[in-house]
Amino acid sequence: MDLSLLVSLAVIHSVALASPGPDFALVVKMASQEKRVTAVASAIGISVAILLHTLLSLTGVSLVIKSSNTLFIIVQVAGASYLGWMGINAIISTLQNFKSRHIDKETPLIFNQLTPRQGFMQGLYTNLLNPKAMVFFITLFSAMITPEVNLATKVCAAITLLVLSLIWFVFIALVLSKPSIQEKIRKATPVINLLTGILFFSVALIIVSGLL
Repeated sequence: MDLSLLVSLAVIHSVALASPGPDFALVVKMASQEKRVTAVASAIGISVAILLHTLLSLTGVSLVIKSSNTLFIIVQVAGASYLGWMGINAIISTLQNFKSRHIDKETPLIFNQLTPRQGFMQGLYTNLLNPKAMVFFITLFSAMITPEVNLATKVCAAITLLVLSLIWFVFIALVLSKPSIQEKIRKATPVINLLTGILFFSVALIIVSGLL
């Protein structure tokens, strides 16, 4: 087993996880506005999608998709459509919040009431349908996982990336979903939704611009 390779992958993946993006934005939005179980479910969904990207890259499936112009365009269109739809919904939610103006301090915290399954699926789709995530893993594994790397190292690499993803996103979900934290940041809900919407929609536009 190549421990130095696993450490390198872990460091690179940790930096990528900490970078602001759709995954991070979704977990923050979920954790600050939904019940804890739903926020954690979305974090698990993102982590499962990362595992799937890892397995697809390790088995060469992602590279086949990337190499096929038609398949990759389909993936990009699907990803841009989903992220754009999520972004528009978040922006619409922001406008609705601004219309309601000031929220009285005594008003109890209102959850959007997404189910854990819905939270999981949103997390799964947000990462899995993001073609930029697929390209990242293709690039990462193409550069670091050579044909000489044995199966045990590949399996450990997949497990390592999954565990790191779970630790990071579940940690964010648990911290921000505390009632006391939610209560403090609930007035920032319109801002969180607006920033999330802009980020998702921007990523969608970047993906579409690459097709033109």
